[in-house]
Formats: sequence, structure tokens, C-alpha cells
Amino acid sequence: MDEAGSSASGGGFRPGVDSLDEPPNSRIFLVISKYTPESVLRERFSPFGEIQDIWVVRDKHTKESKGIAFVKFARSSQACRAMEEMHGQCLGPNDTKPIKVFIAQSRSSGSHRDVEDEELTRIFVMIPKSYTEEDLREKFKVYGDIEYCSIIKNKVTGESKGLGYVRYLKPSQAAQAIENCDRSFRAILAEPKNKASESSEQDYYSNMRQEALGHEPRVNMFPFEQQSEFSSFDKNDNRGQEAISKRLSVVSRVPFTEEQLFSIFDIVPGLEYCEVQRDPYSNYGHGVVQYFNVASAIYAKYKLHGFQYPPGNRIGVSFIDDGSNATDLLRKMATQMVAAQLASVVWNNPSQQQFTQFGGSSGSQLPQIQTDVVLPPCKKKAPPETPVKERLFIVFNPHPLPLDVLEDIFCRFGNLIEVYLVSGKNVGYAKYADRISANDAIATLHGKILNGVRLKVMLADSPREESNKRQRTY
Repeated sequence: MDEAGSSASGGGFRPGVDSLDEPPNSRIFLVISKYTPESVLRERFSPFGEIQDIWVVRDKHTKESKGIAFVKFARSSQACRAMEEMHGQCLGPNDTKPIKVFIAQSRSSGSHRDVEDEELTRIFVMIPKSYTEEDLREKFKVYGDIEYCSIIKNKVTGESKGLGYVRYLKPSQAAQAIENCDRSFRAILAEPKNKASESSEQDYYSNMRQEALGHEPRVNMFPFEQQSEFSSFDKNDNRGQEAISKRLSVVSRVPFTEEQLFSIFDIVPGLEYCEVQRDPYSNYGHGVVQYFNVASAIYAKYKLHGFQYPPGNRIGVSFIDDGSNATDLLRKMATQMVAAQLASVVWNNPSQQQFTQFGGSSGSQLPQIQTDVVLPPCKKKAPPETPVKERLFIVFNPHPLPLDVLEDIFCRFGNLIEVYLVSGKNVGYAKYADRISANDAIATLHGKILNGVRLKVMLADSPREESNKRQRTY
């Protein structure tokens, strides 16, 4: 369709091609009489807000109106209200045929959208995990009549994931909420239900890890122009002025998939989950990333804020305020960093293992374990001559844990015979006298972070099967 029609009067602001749909849904599509002049359109639609331009689509040869026009407003809520109130109305006393008004098709949407379109009335927001549906309704009811609110929760634990949906009765109310709510909610129009389920959650630890990126992240510190979400790529920004949490918001000018988002942020150990929320009315990509610990989140923001993926497109990474106590998070982070550093020292200097203790006290003290995992109490080891019923294969990232820490962790599931490391490699084995104990260890420890080290715990091949295989390389 030819949208490059003429405007009857010159002057004023005329958006360029790149800003036709900025902000999204700020342009309406009209089906009118071929004899309706632009002056009438301006007169009837200006009460709804600031009109930036009007296009009356004309035949290229005859220059006659095709009975189609576009009106560009400064704000999405203005365009939505114009659609709600003018759709089906007659523009003049002599008009017998009512006009049709839709939100104009953008480059990233498939068709013009009308008043009944759910895509215009449901918004997606990021909220503190402590919020209930009633809290969410209370925050957003000031913008209009709410049909329903819902909070996305973890299927297994029932815990809020800090994400929610609000469905309004009118598109203009949803647009008002997006425009006027606190920026910490990061409100956008939600993806239609038939395109993505609200409660879908991929268990990344049950799948094979995506192929790692073949290069180190390159941080570009030049900000995007006229784009607030991407501003300030300076690593030396004042971190004290922003909230710190384990959750990150990711924004990109290019849409991305969950697999792509996971492959980028899994570079930093400790990734818990990631989720993509696409805005169907713009080309931007939006995602949420959560780590098991705040240290990983801080490092991921520092390394990946401004990272170019794909080349030429920089992603913006910022913390999401989930209501956590920043002091407690920083204290935990410092403890985990110290524990990881000491573990690295012990690993690199085996002769110091018998002297170095995490508590800084006597060698009889049990090693301290820093983790969010709920571990059972210590149990006695099985005698060394006990028959082995199950062997576990353990992978460490970025380095192995000290042997005494490993023994303390794996003996808690009972019937542990022995745990040992493979010299020069980031792998080890645990031998159990009982299969149930071994399975409990896998269920509790696989994919978890202990003392700053991520573990992968799985059943090991039998020695006979291993002897017939090529030697593993890591």
C-alpha cells in the first residue's frame, strides 16, 4: 500500500520513515470518503492529542484520494483513544457512511488492529517477587478498568518469578499504563497468548548446553543515540545509584530467542534461568536473566552491557530491583568471592590443603560451604572396602573444589565410599554404596553453585564401558 501520500498543508513536524511507529501504536489507519479533506481530519482528530502529521493516500497518476488516510499522534494513548471514540462515527453532517479507524500496521505486526484486539489491552510488567495479584491491581488500576491481573510463578515451587500481566478493558488504558507507570516496571505490550504461554519455562539444566560463543565479549562503550534504555555504557558508572540484584533486564534493538539469550549469559557461571518477552509492535528484544548469586549477576552486567550480538547490535543490561536487601546481597557476594579465591589457592597449591581452612581456624574445623542449596546434615562415610553400587561423574566450572569440601558435600547423602579428582582436569568422581544416595546427590547438586563453583553431577559410565572409549578431553 502506498502510504507516501500528500499532506494538504506544509509546515509542522513530519516523522521520517524510521519514526513512523515511534512510539509504537501511535499511528491510526482510516477508511474514509474519497472527498474528505485533510482539514476535516485534523479538526475531528486534534481533540485527542498532538497530531504530528496526516497522510491522505492518493493515486500516483490522478492525485485523487483513495479513501485511505493515516494520522500520526505524539503518544500511543492518544491514537488508541481516537480509535475508540471515532471508529464507526461519521465525520460530517452530510456523510452517510461511518469511517473505520484502526491502529496502523507496523513493520513488525501482521495487520491493522482494532478496539477488540487483545494485543492492545494486555501489558507485561516486571514486579518485586513479594507482589501479590492484589498489589499488582492496586498499582495499575489508576490507569483504567482492569479485567484481570496474573503473576507468573515457578511451576515447581510456586514462587513468583517477578513477572506479571495486566489486562485492561480498553487499549487507551493499557497505553496510559505503559506511558505513565514507574519505569522500574518496564511495562510493554504483552505477546498474544496464542503465540507464547505465560507459564512456559524451559529447564535449561536438562538440555545440552548450547554451543559456546567463539570469541570473548567485546564491550563497546559508545551509547546509542536517542535511546534511553541503551544509554551510559561506561563501566565506571556510579553503581551506588542503581539497585543490585540477581536479576537482569536485557534490551536489544534486534529480537533474540531464549536459546540465543541463554548462550550469551551462560558464559558467566551461575545462570539460573532466562526468559524472552517480545514486543509485537517494535523490533526490540526484551529478556529477563536470573543468576543463582549476585556476584554472577554483577559480573554479567559488567561484561555483557554493551556486548555486540549479533555484530553491530549492542545489548543493554541493567539490574531489576526485586526488593532484595542490597547490603545482604553484597555481603553474600563478598563471602562467595573469598571462598572461591581460597578454593583456587588451595587447588593451585595442593601442599597447602592441609594448612588452609576456610574459617581461618584450626584444621579440625569442617570446611565452610557457601551456597543457596539446602544440604542435608553430614553423615558417616561407608568403609573403603564396601562394594561400589554407583559412580558419579562431576564437572567443575571454573575450577575444582578442594577435596575436603567435596567430601563434606557428597557424604551428606549417605553411603559415600570415596570422592576423588582427576589430576590436571576440572572433573572428579564420587563412589557410593547405595544407588538411592547417588541419585539424591544428582538431584540436589546438578547445575548448582557451591563456593562460587558450578557443578554438573551425572551418572558415570562403568569402568568397562570407559575402557572401550576414546579418552575424554576437556
